[in-house]
Amino acid sequence: MFTGVLHTIQSPEDLRALSPKQLEQLPAELRRFIIDIVAVKEGHLGASLGVIELTIALHYIFKTPEDRLIWDVGHQAYGHKILTGRRDSFETNRRLDGLSGFPKRSESKYDAFGVGHSSTSISAALGMALSAQIDGNDERQHIAVIGDASIASGMAFEGLNHAGVTDANLLIILNDNAIGIDPSVGALKRYLTNVKEGTAREENIFEALNFNYFGPVDGHDLPKLLEILATLRKIKGPKFLHVITTKGKGLAQAEANQVQYHAPGKFNATTGELNPKHSVNLPPKYQDVFGHTIVELARANRSIIGITPAMPTGSSLKYMMEEFPDRALDVGIAEQHAVTLAAGMAAEDKIVFCNIYSTFLQRAYDQIIHDVALQNLPVIFCLDRAGLVGQDGATHHGAFDLAYLNCIPNLIIYAPSDAIGLRNIMYTSQLGLNHPIAIRYPRGRGHILDWQLPFRPIPIGKGKCIKAGGTIAIISIGTVLQNAIEASIAFGDQVGIYDIGFLKPLDTNLLDEIFDHYEAIITIEDGTILGGLGSSVGDYAFAKAFKGTIKKLGIPDKFIEHGTTEELYELAGISSRAISENLKILLQ
Repeated sequence: MFTGVLHTIQSPEDLRALSPKQLEQLPAELRRFIIDIVAVKEGHLGASLGVIELTIALHYIFKTPEDRLIWDVGHQAYGHKILTGRRDSFETNRRLDGLSGFPKRSESKYDAFGVGHSSTSISAALGMALSAQIDGNDERQHIAVIGDASIASGMAFEGLNHAGVTDANLLIILNDNAIGIDPSVGALKRYLTNVKEGTAREENIFEALNFNYFGPVDGHDLPKLLEILATLRKIKGPKFLHVITTKGKGLAQAEANQVQYHAPGKFNATTGELNPKHSVNLPPKYQDVFGHTIVELARANRSIIGITPAMPTGSSLKYMMEEFPDRALDVGIAEQHAVTLAAGMAAEDKIVFCNIYSTFLQRAYDQIIHDVALQNLPVIFCLDRAGLVGQDGATHHGAFDLAYLNCIPNLIIYAPSDAIGLRNIMYTSQLGLNHPIAIRYPRGRGHILDWQLPFRPIPIGKGKCIKAGGTIAIISIGTVLQNAIEASIAFGDQVGIYDIGFLKPLDTNLLDEIFDHYEAIITIEDGTILGGLGSSVGDYAFAKAFKGTIKKLGIPDKFIEHGTTEELYELAGISSRAISENLKILLQ
């Protein structure tokens, strides 16, 4: 039998019908609901627990969805989803064909704007507010809830700068908890800390930008939030509310260990303790191969610098930060700055490893072209989470890097097929290259246990034959080589397998050899078919008048949603089963 009030809420209209006493018990119920499901189904945890009172207050005071509410970044929005008609389906969160882990316009009318990357909310909300002005709608409210780590990004400042010279009906709420995924960094964090402690001597930066500033306010004091939001709703023009919250609020372990409980995996919903890890000797995660290798290289080479935009734990640059804090830099959520900072350091003969998730490097595309490649500065880009990343879905897949980098002159592009390849290309790169290089590798673990072997240089632009023979050649790039090998086992010596390694420069000598010996070719990549390996091989085959068949396997020309990596490989047609089916057809 249901007790409490959460089970009565199917929409914000139901929420607004609650009595003050019922409203007081809702935060605890909502937190418990999220904890119980995430403990079993996994997902992001701490961010949503920290904004429960704020979420309730926003939907109680504002008339969503008519009033527009945008979350930045979207992993704060679990409570929002549950209160807006998705409570009964919340257990499908991040599962194939289930709810997205982030707000998504096609999923609900209450999701005013799709979010997954950070620092977009102010610009989007301002765009909506100015549109309302043009339409003569003076009543609609526009609210952007942005984290203190996200507001430090350049795009957020661009939005603030513009909004301050408008009279748009815009409310920016700063969720200040001093942490994104890792602790927030930078001068703005120091300023916000001084504001919270009452020691800020500077003019209020947000008032200087022409916002009506309110706060700081305790983000867990629901009556106070209701009171101040009701006041702000009546004030026209750009407004700024500074809210202080605790990430992971309501779960002791999540409050104490905010980095680990950002997305903790499965845990005990009653005690909060993480489920014990099996003591099986597993291959390392690719991020840890990077993290331990750069430390090993940095010990021998004092010119090596590591840079990451707000992902020291996710990229495992944290290991270098612990041992060489002066040479490992977290620049906050600022991918454009990270790339050009790396360029500046490379111009001064530093050997710079710039580690950015593939999906986030998209945010710095001009800097890659203008500041690095055009000047031919040998920055070493390490693109973590390349390919299909799984349950974070379309906003986080590293699907496009091979294609969007392939057209840039001066840039070397390499995708190792295993941990040893990643280790050796990092070693090769720091020996000195004449061009910048992008090294891309996936989320998760490899398949090799004994990977810390002596370093060996990798010849730039040279692929390799894994197995020759037969009439069909599989040309693979990156770790999907393992799928190709698995698929070919049943076909014995009918299939040859080649690891091209480098997308640029392409090993045309190896391709000439393949064209001479095989009747059909399958290319496979965990990137988009358009613009990647398949396109490059196809273009070269056309130029060489190759008469055989070429079948291109890769991510199709559509956005791939969330699900396990195995499920998504199957959907994209790059699983070992899918490769096997293509081999059967070609061998008929």
